[in-house]
Amino acid sequence: MQKPVVVCLDLEGVLVPEIWINVALKTGIEELRITTREMPDYDQLMKQRLAILDRHELTIHDIQEEIAKMGPLDGAMDFLVWLRERGQVIILSDTFYQFAQPLMRQLGFPTLFCNQLEINPTGRIVNYHMRMQNPKKHAVASLKALNFFTIAAGDSYNDLGMLGEADKGFFYRPPDHLPKEFPSFPVTQTYGELQEWFLKVAGCSA
Repeated sequence: MQKPVVVCLDLEGVLVPEIWINVALKTGIEELRITTREMPDYDQLMKQRLAILDRHELTIHDIQEEIAKMGPLDGAMDFLVWLRERGQVIILSDTFYQFAQPLMRQLGFPTLFCNQLEINPTGRIVNYHMRMQNPKKHAVASLKALNFFTIAAGDSYNDLGMLGEADKGFFYRPPDHLPKEFPSFPVTQTYGELQEWFLKVAGCSA
């Protein structure tokens, strides 16, 4: 008997544009363009980002205002609907609930596991709190322990844990260097390709 399927998706770069890249474009702060696609150490990356925000006196309200102007990637909403008709979907992201809220509204509020920011009374972001180490990998491992068949897709270094832990993991539009470093994961470039793989590995009908 086929196990029930859970699809675990990264958020930024898979369903929505990269938040920090868009904030960098809107604010003109080039240093904010760096993401986990280039810097695998997320702790180092976030400390760098918070220092930049503090230096430029940007508040959570400034960031949320720019994020609210973003929309999902073309086709993302239809892709999510298609997946949810065939299995369960969980978004596993290293972003923060305070950032993701406007985007989740546009995506119909799918289930999201991510992290929390610490914000002072003036709106300055003073710290960030990860729920645990390697949360994406642990989430997928827990789903497998609950006897789900797990499929995962992501585009960055911080997705490697969940891609490796899943019953089947895929890159989605990764930077060119990543598949060369980790060639075991199939590379997809469109939602249509992900759908084809989903049908193939999950044993579902179109």
